[in-house]
Amino acid sequence: MIGRNLLQISVLILGLGLAGAAGAQAWPAKPVRIIVPFGAGGGTDIQARLLGKKFYDSLGQTFVVDNRAGAAGLIGAELGAKSPPDGYTILFTTASLAVNLTLYGTRVKFDAFKDLAPVSWVSSVPLVLVTHPSVPAKSLKEFIALAKKSKLNPANNGAGTTSYLSVEMLNYYAGLNLPIISYKGGGPATTAVLSGETDFVFGTALAVAPHVKSGKLRALAVTTAKPSKAFPGLPTMASLYPGFESDNWYAMFFPAGTPKEIVAKFNGEILKALKSPDVLEFMSKEGADPVGSTPEELTAYFKKEVEKYAKLIKARNIRVE
Repeated sequence: MIGRNLLQISVLILGLGLAGAAGAQAWPAKPVRIIVPFGAGGGTDIQARLLGKKFYDSLGQTFVVDNRAGAAGLIGAELGAKSPPDGYTILFTTASLAVNLTLYGTRVKFDAFKDLAPVSWVSSVPLVLVTHPSVPAKSLKEFIALAKKSKLNPANNGAGTTSYLSVEMLNYYAGLNLPIISYKGGGPATTAVLSGETDFVFGTALAVAPHVKSGKLRALAVTTAKPSKAFPGLPTMASLYPGFESDNWYAMFFPAGTPKEIVAKFNGEILKALKSPDVLEFMSKEGADPVGSTPEELTAYFKKEVEKYAKLIKARNIRVE
């Protein structure tokens, strides 16, 4: 009897494994939603649409971008975390998620470590300090001197984003007290500077690069630790203020509980897309560095980022209403 029970259990386990593999092979059998927790036109949206096309070309199913802006990305992130774990909802978000877990505290209605299944780190994009051409500063030092004499109005990509924290860092390191003017994503924030509604923004390279190249915006510095290949000649903020470092990474997550076989299959699709010539060309042109990772590597990196920003937020006593 014991032998028969063990045989039945073994057959059941084998059956489950085969079913999981079959499910992964069949996925996707219908359109897949990519939740972008920011407005259209920003760096997250641009990359999501580019990658969605590559996934369609490879898998034969449509990957639909669903922009759910608000609360610095938390509205879309919560929707992604609470969606059915069937492989048909993907959250494509940024470093802002690592910030907001501390910044918003108990107002975050999901547990990012328990409710999300990391798939892959997609790319790393520097933030670029850009101004409207009417701002009479043509270098970082001139900009700081002007900011200390005149009240400049900064835009940012939303409370809690790395763009937002970069303004807070600027206030801290330069001894300024500039206002915090938040928009719902990189697209609207960039538009605010383009129109002259605000004076400058720490924008993602993807969102601001075309406008820098056209002369509609003036780039003064990058926030990454090292100079950016996409913006040769620009100094880093850390060159003037050691410790001023903030970049904007992008990553994809499934809702927790999504079958591991689907997670693994989609991870492979992301890595394949990031190696394609047109994606590499686009990323290079727009100032992004394609990364790619295993789910485990993204898990470890995400934890490290949460800890880094938690330390910064508490040290600066940064709060949002």
